[in-house]
Amino acid sequence: MGDHLARAQDFESKAEKRLSGWGLFGSKFEDAADLFDKSANSYKLAKSWDQAGATYIKLANCHLKLESKHEAAQAYVDAAHCYKKTNINEAVSCLDNAVNIFCEIGRLSMAARYLKEIAELYEAEQNIEQAVIYFERAADFYENEEVNTSANQCKQKVAQYSAQLEQYQRSIEIYEEIARQSLNNNLLKYGVKGHLLNAGICQLCRGDVVAINNALERYQDIDPTFSGTREYRFLSDIAAAIDEEDVGKFTEVVKEFDSMTPLDSWKTTLLLRVKDKLKAKELEEDDLT
Repeated sequence: MGDHLARAQDFESKAEKRLSGWGLFGSKFEDAADLFDKSANSYKLAKSWDQAGATYIKLANCHLKLESKHEAAQAYVDAAHCYKKTNINEAVSCLDNAVNIFCEIGRLSMAARYLKEIAELYEAEQNIEQAVIYFERAADFYENEEVNTSANQCKQKVAQYSAQLEQYQRSIEIYEEIARQSLNNNLLKYGVKGHLLNAGICQLCRGDVVAINNALERYQDIDPTFSGTREYRFLSDIAAAIDEEDVGKFTEVVKEFDSMTPLDSWKTTLLLRVKDKLKAKELEEDDLT
């Protein structure tokens, strides 16, 4: 480790010296870039992640002086991957710089890739609001480049987290849009009932029985086979339980569906919100009688 660290510092010192000296036609930036690259690699071998990240930023600056924008963006990505181990904010900042450069040179699919990576960093940190912003930006970029599978993956994340933030209408619109798109694709059409189920659960969270029943009619228009599925029956039975303000029936319907198709934690969380609202309503009624 010590050897790697000493070499890294030596390369970095030589690079700095080269930059402060005189050079013809940018040659000093080329020489310094080569030395910074060697320095950053040695810092990585020494597991000095912060120093490696900082050195990659210096490398990026050299590439920018040389108008080598693709290389500069890649250096920012390398810096971010070092900072990921120690400093999430620095990692995000470097990836943002890379995204801006990739946009500038028209590499939009690369920009999308790193917007998604920023979203995933925020997701890992449980910073859901920021994760949503970046997943949404990544989805837009992927869509512009017609990388529809990746665009839909990012959109589903936006829908998932928007529902967690109680922005149900936004989630409903995304799930319904993905369901419509998936119908025209032989590989994706089997997932349609899952997207409509997610949209339906978000409808349930809004607690408007008329809107839920209207949505179920709309889902039959989107996919005529939906009315014959367990997912449709589940949503319909839950809507009836809400209409009747029957917590026992609600619990029974959820338990039965879960025994056949285990509910993931996202669905369980949202259904618990629906149940809590239903219970509160029941208690209100009891207080009035």
